[in-house]
Amino acid sequence: MFYSTDRILTTHAGSLPRPDDVREMVLAKARGQPMDQAVLDRRLRTSVAEVVRQQIECGLDIINDGELSKPNFTDYVLERIAGCEKRPGTGRRRLDMTARDERKFAGYFAAHPRSGFSGGRMLPVCVGELRYVGQAELQRDLDNFKAALAGATVAGAFLPANTPGTIEHWMANEYYKSDEAFLLAIAEAMREEYKAIVDAGFLLQIDDPDLPDGWACLPDITLTDYRNYATMRIDALNHALREIPPEKIRLHVCWGSFHGPHHDDIPLRDIIDLIFRVRAGSYSIEASNPCHEHEWRVFEEVKLPDGATLIPGVVGHCTDFIEHPDLVAERLVRYAKLVGRENVLAGTDCGLGTRVGHPSICWGKFEAMAEGARRATTILWRGA
Repeated sequence: MFYSTDRILTTHAGSLPRPDDVREMVLAKARGQPMDQAVLDRRLRTSVAEVVRQQIECGLDIINDGELSKPNFTDYVLERIAGCEKRPGTGRRRLDMTARDERKFAGYFAAHPRSGFSGGRMLPVCVGELRYVGQAELQRDLDNFKAALAGATVAGAFLPANTPGTIEHWMANEYYKSDEAFLLAIAEAMREEYKAIVDAGFLLQIDDPDLPDGWACLPDITLTDYRNYATMRIDALNHALREIPPEKIRLHVCWGSFHGPHHDDIPLRDIIDLIFRVRAGSYSIEASNPCHEHEWRVFEEVKLPDGATLIPGVVGHCTDFIEHPDLVAERLVRYAKLVGRENVLAGTDCGLGTRVGHPSICWGKFEAMAEGARRATTILWRGA
C-alpha cells in the first residue's frame, strides 16, 4: 500500500495492450491450438520489459506486467487449477454479466453480440478436488516482471489475480456438496497464487468484478438476497487472504466493463460496505464513466477504513476520447477533499488494454492521467 505526503500517485487497473504476435500465441495456447512455447516465452520476456518501460514513460508510479501472459483476466485460471474439465458449451459463460441489461435492451444485444470467452466454445466443470497447478506459469510471470523492473525507478509494482467468486461465475460444480464448500475449495487453490505474488515482493491486486456484477448476472435476485450472496463470496476471498497483510493487498472492483448500457448496475452505495469488508489496504473503483462518475458523493457519508487508500478511476475504457488533464485533476480533487489528499491515488476504471480502440489510446489516457495528477497536486499541495 502506498501513501504520498506531497503528490498524487498514479497507477492503473491491470491489462495493457499486447503485441499482435504475443496475443495470438497466448490465445492459441488457451484454445489448445498448436503454438511454440519457447517462442512465446522469449516474446513474453521482451514484451513485459517493453510494457514496463512504456508505463514509466507515460508517468505511472505503480505499475504491473500488463497481464501479457494471460488470455484475459479470468480465463488464465483454467490452466492453473486442476480438478476441472472442459466440455462443449455455447460460447457463453455459465453466468452472464449482461443478463439484466438484455431484458430491457434485447435489440441492442442482438445487433451487437458479444464474443465468447478465450477458451472457445467450452465450459469448465469442476469434477474433482481442486488444487493449484500453476506454479510454473506463475513463476514465469514473476521472473519476467522482476527482470523488467531491474534498474527501473518506480514507487511500486503489483500483479493481479482472480477471486474465488469470479472463478465460480464460469465454472460449474459437480463435485462439492454446497456453494460454500466449492468457494472455499477455489479459495484454498488460489491462496497459493496470492501468497506467491506477495512473497515475491509485489503488491497483490485482487480483481473482483464478481462483487458488483454478480447482481447483473442474477436478474431475479433481491437486494437482500444479493448481499447475502456477495457476503459468502467475500468471506471465501478473505479466507484465502488470511495470512497476507492487508497493506500488501489492493482490491479492484468493476461492473463488468463490457461496452453496453450498464443500465441496471448495482449502485455503489448498496455495496460499499461489502467492498470494505474485503481485508485490503487499498480499494480501486470505477469513477469516470457515465454510470458511476456521480458516485463520488457516496464518500460524503461513507468513510474509508482506517489506514486505507482509494483509487478512483479518473480515466476510463468506456470511450476512446482522451480525458483532458483538467478533468482528471477535477475528479482527483473532488475525492481528495472527501477522503484526504494522502489517501487518493489516480487510477483507471478497468484494464484499458483490450477495451479501447487502439494501444495509442491507452497510452494517451495514461499520459493525460499523469498530467492531471500533477495538476491536482498543484491544487491540493500548493493551493493554486
